[in-house]
Amino acid sequence: MRMRSFPVGFVALILCFVAGFVPAGLAQSPQVSDAGRKLIRKVDPAYPEMARRANLAGTVKVYAVVAPDGTVKSVEPVGGSPLLVQASEAAIKQWKFAPASAESKELVELHFHP
Repeated sequence: MRMRSFPVGFVALILCFVAGFVPAGLAQSPQVSDAGRKLIRKVDPAYPEMARRANLAGTVKVYAVVAPDGTVKSVEPVGGSPLLVQASEAAIKQWKFAPASAESKELVELHFHP
């Protein structure tokens, strides 16, 4: 009996579904909650090559913990494909928000499509 091989992209996509991440084909753009702090400097995430080869699209949601001076102290993932979350975290850590009197937690959504 001959076994049929599946493309790596197909296998990666199936693993994302099994892990509970459902991709959605949307344009790549950040959205910061309206009630949050104003975004001063934004760095777009690099689309991971493995995700591109797998034709993986999706939405990543994270909370950015922002210091009073506007720098991003940490990023806490809420949902999304692990391949896309890693790229999102790296970019968001370089963002700059408007200064405020206290630390805040900003909800950020990034949309990826190949």
